[in-house]
Amino acid sequence: MSSNADVVVVGGGVIGCAIAYYLSRERTRVIVLERGLIGGEASGAAAGMLAPLAEAHGPSAFLDLCLASHRLFPELTDTLYAETGVDVEYVPSGMLRVAFSEADEIELRSQINWQDRLGMGVRWIDGEGARGLEPLLSPRVRGAIYSPLEHQVNPGKLVQGLARAAEAQGAVIRQETPVLGLLRRGHRVTGVRLTHETLSADNVVLAAGPWTKRLAAALGMRVPVKPVRGQMLALGGGPPPVRHIIWGPKGYVVPKPNGFVFVGATVEDVGYRKSTTKRGLAFLRRMANALVPAFSYATHVDAWAALRPGSADSLPILGAAPGWEGLWVASGHFRNGILLAPITGQLMARSLLEGKQAEALSPFSPARFQGA
Repeated sequence: MSSNADVVVVGGGVIGCAIAYYLSRERTRVIVLERGLIGGEASGAAAGMLAPLAEAHGPSAFLDLCLASHRLFPELTDTLYAETGVDVEYVPSGMLRVAFSEADEIELRSQINWQDRLGMGVRWIDGEGARGLEPLLSPRVRGAIYSPLEHQVNPGKLVQGLARAAEAQGAVIRQETPVLGLLRRGHRVTGVRLTHETLSADNVVLAAGPWTKRLAAALGMRVPVKPVRGQMLALGGGPPPVRHIIWGPKGYVVPKPNGFVFVGATVEDVGYRKSTTKRGLAFLRRMANALVPAFSYATHVDAWAALRPGSADSLPILGAAPGWEGLWVASGHFRNGILLAPITGQLMARSLLEGKQAEALSPFSPARFQGA
């Protein structure tokens, strides 16, 4: 048995669902195939920060992409609520990136010069000013960058909102449907092979996180995406002692609307092992306590781990697959999948509809790895 679609998206995380959402708005026939459950891997396990400055090292095409996506969230969250009733819990919490040492302070202050030109309202505040915003912040904090426009969402609800909105516009989403391989005719990809059927499509998008590499390799294409384990925990037991996202040299804490605080995250190259470890969770607890000593009295509510798609150069891999017609890649977002979902969905949808890669995707093209 075979089915047909304009686009088959392999992967039902936030990236795959965002692509399906923007395509379905243009009445494109889309099928999303997810090996497990929608948002069941890294997307649903994320902290949900919308923090384009947190890991940027200076002006770059990557920073431009992050900022462009950041600007899309207010309208997107309103639209998803209007279309589906899903509240993605967009919270304008703001962020404090704190310094404990003189070296930390020098590093953060050096970033103010270029961040100040971006219109994000960042400014340096001393330790007393930081504790004015967050009274329970560690007395060891000597200063911080206050970034009032870096916010957060509920990542699981964002994925569900995108998926439901795409379905309402005609997309088909199939869970627990692993893709075993790609169909091809000459140098054109024509669909996908499933356990008991094949699906034909004009275009196939590989948005399968760290599982993208295997599917691409079957065609002899190098897409260097690997799993990077991130462990996180949730603290509770009382009102959150902070209101802002607090980002320190070793991790972050994110207060959530439900009263929990998410603490993350480890960065571990351990293959496809997704389990938590005592050592990893102990590290997170110590880090949270160092940022806010009051967390030492908080209750450990939950813990989890996920495999984020890291790339060989730490940049996302987006665009047309070189040497193949009808094949596209959208992976390698690492710790920025939630933030980059809207712009990735928009640019990939535009590229697919126009039949050519959007210019803004050029710095992230899969072609940069071929022959390397």
